[in-house]
Amino acid sequence: MIDPRDMAHCREAIRTGSLSFHAASRLLPPAVRDPALALYAFCRMSDDAVDEGADKGAAVLGLRDRLDLVYRGTPADAPADRAFAAVVEGFEMPRALPEALLEGFAWDAVGRRYETLSGVMDYSARVAAAVGAMMCVLMRVRDRDALARACDLGLAMQLTNIARDVGEDARAGRLYLPMEWLRAEGIDPDGFLARPKAWPGVARVTLRLLDEADRLYARADAGVASLPLPCRPGIHAAGLIYGAIGTCVRRARGDSVTARARTGQGRKLACLVAAGAKAAMSAVGPRAAVLHAEPEPEVAFLVRAAAREDLRRGRSDTLLSVLAQLEAQDRGMA
Repeated sequence: MIDPRDMAHCREAIRTGSLSFHAASRLLPPAVRDPALALYAFCRMSDDAVDEGADKGAAVLGLRDRLDLVYRGTPADAPADRAFAAVVEGFEMPRALPEALLEGFAWDAVGRRYETLSGVMDYSARVAAAVGAMMCVLMRVRDRDALARACDLGLAMQLTNIARDVGEDARAGRLYLPMEWLRAEGIDPDGFLARPKAWPGVARVTLRLLDEADRLYARADAGVASLPLPCRPGIHAAGLIYGAIGTCVRRARGDSVTARARTGQGRKLACLVAAGAKAAMSAVGPRAAVLHAEPEPEVAFLVRAAAREDLRRGRSDTLLSVLAQLEAQDRGMA
């Protein structure tokens, strides 16, 4: 389905650019692993274009155009684009899922901040839970409960990322912590961005965000047993590796400003071993009741799209609005 040369490029991009996913992907069966690497390579390329480009708005608009070409079946002449186009065609990937990711990148480009936890979850739904839903599609899983738990895992992983990168993001002028939580701790968000420092109040907010992540990891864990048996070790591994990142932040008492938490190869290997054991247990253990919990409100639209419950065509109003904002900025710069 994917040209071997394009696939080799995607593998290398993930091997060097997304160490945690690369480690977890080694436990996926080849029929899922290769499309997943192609998906992540396209997402990684998109994320890097927005994060590292001098003109973030233009990068998002360029990504919009590349996504249009992918869904027309005429992808741009680039390995990640061609590989992702093959995945879209081969798995009938609902367009709403990668376009949710596009919207999250657009929010980054306009410098959106989030007043509440729900706002942070809205952002996390787009940049991470959408990928979880797409992973389910790659496993040929469209069950609503399984999709909801996959989105829980995406949310948990993104909250962990935010907690890990507080200092790095602040020094780049980005803030993803709920601003109302910071103010409750006596922290002025603008003041923190102007002078990032390991204030105790920031550490408490970071730990509070990790508590939310832990709640979502527990919900997500219940859904892994709904996935095909060969896929379960890889998904358990992803959750365990990201959970270990959160543990590192906790050991630093929530201080991710002074240093960025990292997990070594030994810890990743231990997670891979533990993931295999959890997958074996899931084959014989009872299903947890939380499997059937309703999706978090912020990801319900992703579940509907992946489950083919929402067959509306065309971009969402919220995506069209932020793209129009970027186009206006782009014309102003020109």
